[in-house]
Amino acid sequence: MTTTNSVETQTETEFDHPCPIRDVLDRIGDQWSLLILTTLAPATLRFNELHREIGDISRQMLSRTLKRLEQDGFIERKIYAEVPPKVEYKLSPLGHSFLEPMQALIAWADSNHAQICQSRRQHRAKKDGQA
Repeated sequence: MTTTNSVETQTETEFDHPCPIRDVLDRIGDQWSLLILTTLAPATLRFNELHREIGDISRQMLSRTLKRLEQDGFIERKIYAEVPPKVEYKLSPLGHSFLEPMQALIAWADSNHAQICQSRRQHRAKKDGQA
């Protein structure tokens, strides 16, 4: 009985993270997640359409990232019983709710990118001058 309780407790807390900010940002802050969510914002797309839209992502990385986004509830995957199988991806209600803060983050990054790049150049010049 102790084993069952232990397993149940582990299963219940397995996906809980003590820091919600770090947990969410670790998942959506990778190289591809925001781009995939942005690409799916206006329309439901099939895998190959999504791959074409993004362009420089490998099929393996696209597949892996889609699985993580689906696991976290940002996207929904619908499989049609056809030959060959047809699979479509779209934003879930949670994914749609993330668009506004995501777009604010993208706008902030766009507005401040030149300043960030300038700071990097200044830091590099300082570092190179000290060497």
